[in-house]
This record gives sequence, structure tokens and C-alpha cells, in this order.
Amino acid sequence: MQNTLQNASLGRQLYHMTWPMLFGVLSLMTFQLTDSIFVGQLGRDPLAALGFTVPMQQLVSGMYVGLGIATTAIISRTLGQGEDLRAQRLGGLVITIGASLALTLCVSVWLLQNLILDLLGAADTLRPVIREYWAPWLLSAWTGAMVYFSYATCRANGDTRLPGYMMITTSLLNIALDPLYIFVFDWGLPGAAWATITAFSVGALIVYPTLIRRQWLRFDLLQLQLGKAIRQLSGIMAPAMVSQLMPPVSAMLATALVAGFGSSAVAAWGLGTRLEFFSIVVVLALTMSMPPMVGRLLGKGDIETIRKLVRIAVRFILGWQLAVGLIWLVASGMVSELFSPDADVQKVLASYLVRVPLSYSGLGVCILMVSVNNALGMSLRALLISTLRLFACYLPLLWLGSQMGGLTGLMTGALIGNLLAGLMAYGLYRQGMARLRQRP
Repeated sequence: MQNTLQNASLGRQLYHMTWPMLFGVLSLMTFQLTDSIFVGQLGRDPLAALGFTVPMQQLVSGMYVGLGIATTAIISRTLGQGEDLRAQRLGGLVITIGASLALTLCVSVWLLQNLILDLLGAADTLRPVIREYWAPWLLSAWTGAMVYFSYATCRANGDTRLPGYMMITTSLLNIALDPLYIFVFDWGLPGAAWATITAFSVGALIVYPTLIRRQWLRFDLLQLQLGKAIRQLSGIMAPAMVSQLMPPVSAMLATALVAGFGSSAVAAWGLGTRLEFFSIVVVLALTMSMPPMVGRLLGKGDIETIRKLVRIAVRFILGWQLAVGLIWLVASGMVSELFSPDADVQKVLASYLVRVPLSYSGLGVCILMVSVNNALGMSLRALLISTLRLFACYLPLLWLGSQMGGLTGLMTGALIGNLLAGLMAYGLYRQGMARLRQRP
């Protein structure tokens, strides 16, 4: 009876931490999709210029998401140990380091833009459009990084509502400003970046004063053992950054495999992967809400409650994602017709939706285990899970499936690969927990 009550209490805490992140992530996805729709109205060249920006955006976001993961893990653990003053100074250190790293990276991209565009194979006719866009875009990337660090500090202190509400607010503001800046002011493609800068700046002007007022930031950093603190951050941040950069590489390799089956297959695969992001949005929200809870419990040394919390989350993901997969299976024909008028694309997309979404439960467990292992301070184990998921489970089975059954076999390979990845990830998590319990 006591265990049942404790599990119900943990479930409620997890729900209250997760739902603001769910709506926040959904709003971010919506504004990014809306951005693409507005830019698409400008013509082919601006849309292509936006496409060449995506790899650089993934590089910048990989850096700040990695630091955000380290922030949540270390500050929440420090709070769990009752060291509130140190946690405040760690918050100030994160903002200082993050601002410097993001600025250095953005300036480097600007200075090396010719080399980068050569490597990406950008046509000479597109380069003036890209250069005109990249200056405000890099400023928007830096502003976005600064807002992200403030959100990570909020989450580390147990507040997911403020970042969730601000994600919604900034996304709606961005959507409202896009047509004004792009079309009314006639700023074209750079207008999309300026809309993002304005929205994120408003977010920063609201969140940072709140952090200071709540005394979650201190900048008397000389009172910290700086060397030890920086090593702590980099020990989690570096593997987390590498982990964030692997999915784009995997996506490129998967697309190369699919491309062998023609343009219709590539188009359908692209639509399917976009639908995947919306299908696992609950999992993405959990990866933001759970780490601060896990970090605090770890700081208190309460390993048993962490195990119960993770078990609740895993059971929920298995049930939820199976339901999502069954919905896509039933609606596969209707959805395929809705997203494309091309009969060949419809056929491939329907085949994708019948198979791949049934594996989102395994994919969701794998993504959550990466997040939990980072929160537990086992960042190398988290990196190992990410690596094995992509390069031992997913991509090999994609290739094997394509060799044995063509395009249908490839999609079956994706299904099996995701399910195996989930089992592998949960097994590695349990091994890590067993080692944690053995520590004195």
C-alpha cells in the first residue's frame, strides 16, 4: 500500500513537471514549421539558403543543449546535497561559459563561412542570399542559446512552468512577427531571423530578471573552485554534445540508403521522419522534466526512488508510444493522401506508417535512458547508448533490411532496430544503477 502511494506521488510530480515542457516543445516545433512555410513563399533560393543553414544550426544547438544537460545534472544534484549557494554560483558560471562559447562558435562560423559553404557544396548563385541571412541568423542563434541556458537553470531548480510558458510565448511572438518582418517590412529571408531575435530577446528580458530575483544566479565566481566546477561541467557537456551531433550524421546516412530507391522514397522518408518528431514529443518533454528530479534525488543519495521514478516513466512511454503507433497504422492511408498528392509517395509513406511508428516505444525508452544517465552523472554511458542505438542497432538493420527486402525490408529494419535499441538502452541503464548502488 505504501509503495502504491509513493508511486502515485512520484507519478503526480512527474506529470506536473512534464506538461509545461510538452506544450513548450510543441510550440517550438510549430514556430520552426511556420518559419519554413513563410520562407517557402519567398521562392526556391531563400528556401535553399535556409536548408544550407540547418547543419550549422545543429552544430550550434548541439553545443548549447550539451551545456544545458550538464547544467541541469550538476545544479540539481548540488541542490539535492543542500548546497544552495554553490548551486547559485554554478548557475552564474554556466551563463558566463555558455555566452562565451556560443559567441566564439557563432563568430567562427561567420569568419569561416566561405570554407563551410564550399564543404556544403553551395552554388555560387545562392551565396549572396546565404550571406545576407547568416549575419542576423548567427545573432539569433546566440540569443537562442542564451535563452536556452536560462531555461536549463530554471529546470535545474525544479521550475518547468516558466520555461514552458516562455517557449509558448516566444514561439507565438515569432509566428506573429514573421509575416510583418518578411513581407510588410520587406526584409525577406533575414526578416525571419530578426523575428526570432526579437522573440528570444523578449524571452531573455523576462526570464533573466526572474532568475536574479529568485536568487538562482550569482556571479561572484571566484568564490567557486573554478577548476573543479569547469571540469564537472565539461565532463558531462562534452559527451552530451557528441551525443547531440550523432543523430544528424545518422540521418544523412539513412537518407543515402533510402535514396537508392528513388525520389519518391526520399520524399516519403522525409515526411515520415518529420511526423516522428511530433510522435515522440511526450518523450522529448520527459527528457527535460525528469533530469532535475533525478539529480536532486541523486544528491540526497535516494537511489531507490530514482529507480521507481524511471520505472514509472518507462511504463508510461511503452503504453503511450504503442498507442501512437497503432493510431498511425490505422490512419496510414488517410494520412498519406493528406500529405502528398503523388501516388508513389503515398504508397511508400503508408508502408512507413504501418511499420516504423510501432517501434517508437523502443526509441522513446532509448532517448529517455540517455537523458537519465546524463542526470546520474554517467555521461559516457549515455554517449555509449546513443552510439550503439544508431551505429549498432538502427543503421545496420536498415542496411540489412534493404538487402533482404528492398524498401519494405528497410522500414522493417528500422522497426526492429528501434526496438532492439530500447532493450539495449534499458539494460545499460540497469547496469549503471547496479554500480551506483554498490558505491559507498
